[in-house]
Amino acid sequence: MDERLKQFEDKMKKAYEFLAADFATIRAGRANPHVLDKIKVDYYGTPTPIQQVGNISVPEARMIQIAPWEKNLIREIEKAIMASDVGITPSNDGSIIRLVFPELTEERRKELVKEVKKKGEESKVAVRNIRRDGNDTFKKLAKEEVSEDEIKQLEDKLQKLTDKFVKDIDALVEEKSKEILTV
Repeated sequence: MDERLKQFEDKMKKAYEFLAADFATIRAGRANPHVLDKIKVDYYGTPTPIQQVGNISVPEARMIQIAPWEKNLIREIEKAIMASDVGITPSNDGSIIRLVFPELTEERRKELVKEVKKKGEESKVAVRNIRRDGNDTFKKLAKEEVSEDEIKQLEDKLQKLTDKFVKDIDALVEEKSKEILTV
């Protein structure tokens, strides 16, 4: 692949991967350990990802268990979960923290699907902005003794890349929407 195109493809791929990672943190009724990805626990004065202070497991479809490696971290982990946007109150038995996910209401599912579609649109806009930047860059190449045909080819390839990533984003949105609406 042309080096001039590669940088724009990498940016589009990052936009897609960011969306996929963002979707992983949206809870769809089932317990998904990724909803804890953004949560940091105060570990001896250092904000530390929750995955690095305990063992996270999913013993049931709607429950996450966190077994801290140090008992004194239970309070800190609970505090971090309460302060986050997970929206679930943790319970503990002195050694294990449990997060029980309630069944999502139909209304909440529809709200989540709207949110997913909105994030998908934002990602498509980001991809199109990258295409625009690429086309601007290619137009500047005309001043550097690059033929118009070559510039046209670069723009066509960039458009194909854009179409591919927009299609991939649509598929990701569709898949996540279906997952959310499945009871």
